[in-house]
Amino acid sequence: MTVREKIGQLILTGFSAPEITADLHRLVAEYKIGNIILFSHNVGGVEQLSRLCGELQAMIVKETGRPALISIDQEGGRVTRLPDEATNVPGAMAIAAGGRPEHAYAAGRITARELRALGINFNLAPVLDINNNPHNPVINVRSYGDTAETVAEYGLQMLRGLRDGGVLAAVKHFPGHGDTAVDSHLGLPVIGKTLAELEALELAPFRRAIEAGAESVMTAHILFPALEAERVPATMSRTIVTGLLKNELKFDGLIVSDCLEMDAIKKFYGTARGALGALKAGVHMVFVSHTPALVIETVELLERAVQSGELPMEVLDEAVAKVLYYKRKYAAVERAGRDLSIVGCAAHRRSAEQMSLESICRVRGELRRVEPGDPRTIFLGSYPYRSDLASSSVNASFSFPETLGRMFTAAHQVIGIDPEPDEIERIAADVRSYPHVVIGLYNARENEGQLKLVRRLRELGHQVTAVALGRPYDLELLPDEVCGLAAFEYTPLSVMSVARVLDGSAEPGGRLSIALR
Repeated sequence: MTVREKIGQLILTGFSAPEITADLHRLVAEYKIGNIILFSHNVGGVEQLSRLCGELQAMIVKETGRPALISIDQEGGRVTRLPDEATNVPGAMAIAAGGRPEHAYAAGRITARELRALGINFNLAPVLDINNNPHNPVINVRSYGDTAETVAEYGLQMLRGLRDGGVLAAVKHFPGHGDTAVDSHLGLPVIGKTLAELEALELAPFRRAIEAGAESVMTAHILFPALEAERVPATMSRTIVTGLLKNELKFDGLIVSDCLEMDAIKKFYGTARGALGALKAGVHMVFVSHTPALVIETVELLERAVQSGELPMEVLDEAVAKVLYYKRKYAAVERAGRDLSIVGCAAHRRSAEQMSLESICRVRGELRRVEPGDPRTIFLGSYPYRSDLASSSVNASFSFPETLGRMFTAAHQVIGIDPEPDEIERIAADVRSYPHVVIGLYNARENEGQLKLVRRLRELGHQVTAVALGRPYDLELLPDEVCGLAAFEYTPLSVMSVARVLDGSAEPGGRLSIALR
């Protein structure tokens, strides 16, 4: 292999359309990029996605001589990329609320079987971050909970399910992204804990995953000054990647970076320099997920670094050998052998529905049931929106109030995500004849107009049921008399589960895996 061919094996990139673009073809043919990450904008439907994965493999094998690792963020819940025809399982915190670790295993196995059938062989999950900071903007409900024990118990079950289902799985984000209030897509977080403190909490799920045979770890773009004296994030730290992960924790699998186009790297170090720093630190594969020019810049910088000796050939060769090992294990899936009938099959959907139903928690207050055609109840809520860059693209044709309004043949109204005072008064006037208001909250801590509306409705004497369709921490901020339900995610699946709780056909039997004030 030439130096360029070797470098191409270590890069995963994305593209901007549901079909192979000219830019992507050039990156593969000329720059020998050998691996792919898929996002929602690449996904149309099951048949299209299966065909696309087959075409990607054919192109990459033709141009590089080796099959591709085709990766995706299919965590479940708010971070899903597969089409609605597939089975999109609940997210981590929802599954943990159900209290059954076997559901995490089933979620992993269902996800893996459907990914493999579609031609995707590398899932960037499960999340092993401990959400011990309620203000975390990017992890939050993507975590199984706020203790090491819960995260390890459920995360390892999902990991085992993914492995048994036949895909490579990357546990993330090492050494822990849970205790930060900064999104590394937008800034450079700092966690000031000592190694002893990290050992007691953040590192524990990763240690257990490694002991259980985890095959891939994704690094975090976070500064850990107590571990690394240089001002470089974990992804670029040899002390953390090689010293801690490889040497101390004895991890011998595939180490991948989070995307190097995130601002934590691009803004502070540059994407290409970030890739060089990551490989020198001991990372084997890097994500440059969106911008062809940055992929080209990265390849050319790495070539110069090899020529100058800054990136030793033995480091390059070690990374290539690791990548090729996992390609032999996971990437050699013939399209003719894939069974699309399992994608979104009835058995998988029933399992996902049960997981979701068992996740709904009554956190506070007395639950009032809603009868079909109830003239005393109105449903309120905003459309979903993309609350952070890790979350899925949203379906703007779907909303909590419209869905429940149709299901119950009841009054409903879509409101703004952050109502201003005049809108609050208008809504209050509109609902004055409805004694019971069911409102879907969506990240209300950042959109305080939702909370002000709830308080205003209580002042006017309405009975209010508030459903947290995102972070359950929103329920801490409600007046005492409000009934609070936690649904964890704004998806058709979770809204259907809420409907069954409201109509009395199911009990809200979930229990939070995090502590509220």
